Amino acid sequence: MPRPVTLFTGQWADLPLEKLAPMVRAMGYDGVELACWGDHFDVDAAVAGKKYVHEKWELLRAHGLTCHAISSHLVGQAVCDRIDERHQAILPPDVWGNGDPEGVRRRAARKLIVTAKAARTFFDAKPGAGSAPRTAAVVNGFTGSSIWHSLYAFPPTSQAYWDAGFADFARRFGPILEAFEKQNVNFALEVHPTEIAFDLASAQRALAAVNGHRRFGFNYDPSHLGYQGVDYVKFIRELGDRIFHVHMKDAWWGHGDGSVGVFGGHVSFGDARRQWDFRSPGHGDIKFEDIIVALNDVGYRGPLSVEWEDIRMDRVHGATEAAAFVRRLDFPASAVAFDAAFNKENR
Repeated sequence: MPRPVTLFTGQWADLPLEKLAPMVRAMGYDGVELACWGDHFDVDAAVAGKKYVHEKWELLRAHGLTCHAISSHLVGQAVCDRIDERHQAILPPDVWGNGDPEGVRRRAARKLIVTAKAARTFFDAKPGAGSAPRTAAVVNGFTGSSIWHSLYAFPPTSQAYWDAGFADFARRFGPILEAFEKQNVNFALEVHPTEIAFDLASAQRALAAVNGHRRFGFNYDPSHLGYQGVDYVKFIRELGDRIFHVHMKDAWWGHGDGSVGVFGGHVSFGDARRQWDFRSPGHGDIKFEDIIVALNDVGYRGPLSVEWEDIRMDRVHGATEAAAFVRRLDFPASAVAFDAAFNKENR
């Protein structure tokens, strides 16, 4: 069976889910990856009573949609970050509170634990789930990082300094992962600049920091790796058993005018001077067929979720085109060796 093609609703949170759902279906998707902001998925309401989650499923089913993951990127970002005024714009008021940095981090951690409970409640309420085995649910998200600001190692940065950052991540996420374990929920970090893991080496280091905790894995998104020069196919082959979810997002690089480098030059997305930018799937430099082959090789059977970001294109046009592109691109792994028919014993 082909993998389900879904749309991450994070970039559509300006629209109520009631309005977005029929659009998602009309654009050609099988389901959604629900963002935990806007009105798309309220984790507190989900744990307060089953009426809320049943209503969510009824809304999705009314438009022929399903859901395979929820995403808590914004709250997760605050767990390990050095908090500043920018975070207030992305965090719910009960997490921001009075803005005291350590208080924000602790409240974000508690909210992420609530998110695990909400995910379990939501996916247990999925129509038909009652008779099925209780499979692991998936929460995608960010972790933030206390050491991202030291990316460029000047003033001179020792490995001990970076070790302390990974230890801080492990200390803060250890209890979160234990709470996810109790709920049978996996946390999938979207490997991404500003997170504790932003390339293959740091992803491996983050995994080691939490002692390979089975609830810690990755939301694979090649768009954050390619422009850095990271081998995004190797990432799949090295960490395939820890890929809990996949984003289909494109990027291009080397298309600027030479005045802005990979660090972005403090210019906005869409600026023609940029060395890299996000693009709608199929319009960038990511080799998606290589990704599908690698995903087949490691046995990933989960959804392919379009995270649509392209400042140069109308989003409805782009997301519609992206759904068709991903569906056309995906293919199942072979169940037989292509040359087996040459062996007379198989005829």
